[in-house]
Amino acid sequence: MSLLTELARDYQAGRVSGITSVCSAHPAVIRATLREGRRTGTVVLIEATCNQVNHEGGYTGMKPADFRRFVEGIAAEVGFDMANLILGGDHLGPNPWRSLPAEEALAKAEVMVGAYVAAGFTKIHLDASMGCAGEPEGLDDDTTAHRAARLAKVAEATAKSNDLALPVYIIGTEVPTPGGALHDLDDVPPTLASAARETIATHRRVFAEAGLTEAFARVIGLVVQPGVEFGHDKVVVYRPERARDLIAVLADEPQFVFEAHSTDYQPETALAALVRDGFPILKVGPGLTFALRQTLYGLDLIASELDASYSGRALADAMEALMLAEPIYWQRYYPGTPDEQHVLRHYSYSDRIRYYWPHEQAERAVAKLMATLKGRTIPEPLIAQFLAEDAEAVRSGECAATADALLERGIERMLQLYGRACRP
Repeated sequence: MSLLTELARDYQAGRVSGITSVCSAHPAVIRATLREGRRTGTVVLIEATCNQVNHEGGYTGMKPADFRRFVEGIAAEVGFDMANLILGGDHLGPNPWRSLPAEEALAKAEVMVGAYVAAGFTKIHLDASMGCAGEPEGLDDDTTAHRAARLAKVAEATAKSNDLALPVYIIGTEVPTPGGALHDLDDVPPTLASAARETIATHRRVFAEAGLTEAFARVIGLVVQPGVEFGHDKVVVYRPERARDLIAVLADEPQFVFEAHSTDYQPETALAALVRDGFPILKVGPGLTFALRQTLYGLDLIASELDASYSGRALADAMEALMLAEPIYWQRYYPGTPDEQHVLRHYSYSDRIRYYWPHEQAERAVAKLMATLKGRTIPEPLIAQFLAEDAEAVRSGECAATADALLERGIERMLQLYGRACRP
């Protein structure tokens, strides 16, 4: 927790340091994250989103306390010290219930925030910026701030009544849709400096009026758009010169740093520049499960070469059948012809295939793949062919030529890229 509260101080002192915020509920991603944290001896930040985990279960079926137990169980398996773990709640607000009238949605959001804090989540992103039934899609700063203060009041009361550490807060929201843009990307302008200043000033005033000055002193960051995004097949890379006016806001607001969402797929130089420029909290989610899918599909092809009884691309075929049978998670997001949709289902940067990995049918297909390769040393030329990015690590002895090791390596590669950017 102290690491988060020191980020602004470090930035103002010219010390470049950051932290990766891992936004995923996939056990392989959590396992790789905690193993990497144990290996490097660094603090790990894992966040759950309001749609993913909430008091009603979310799409993972987990409540906040369930998610904590889930992470604790994996930490025990890999020998990670829970004292070095920060749990966060991302986009906590009425978003999962936006189809309801505002008062009903906010009442549910209050219960959700209380559940997160009671479960020991100490980094809380208050995001009440999206309109509910009959409201505009995006709300003005004043309405957003009043709703955020209402949620903060619940968080404060819950922490105090349960004798828990008082949380730190993030306010604001990024411009694009969480999880990647849904439209073609030509240009993503950074948040205007005036808009960032107005968001801070409005929240400061509203929190004070609500008797939450003490809570506002623990607001450590503001979510803004630094000019980064990814869509189905494009990535907008950070350009520091375009964000200079926005970055200058931090000189006048030394309490804050910026939190950068949708940093998935940014090159390492861009991630390092974001940390240097006052965006030390780097959120990554779909990029990690994209790396997981890449490795699984590479192993799928390897299995088909090593074992004639494996039946071709058994995993990819199983996932295609599942997504066609249950299109709820991709159909309204992936446009185009049937052939174009096929490519997006499996390979889109937005990685909506990640919603299907917990499905029983997907788990059976992954289990079949891993059982086929279990106990095998995979020939290096096949790794070079189908998992080229990992071939050098296998050749040098850094990674074993086994399915389990390669699966973890694919995720770790992405985590290590973020780690280097955060700790230059």
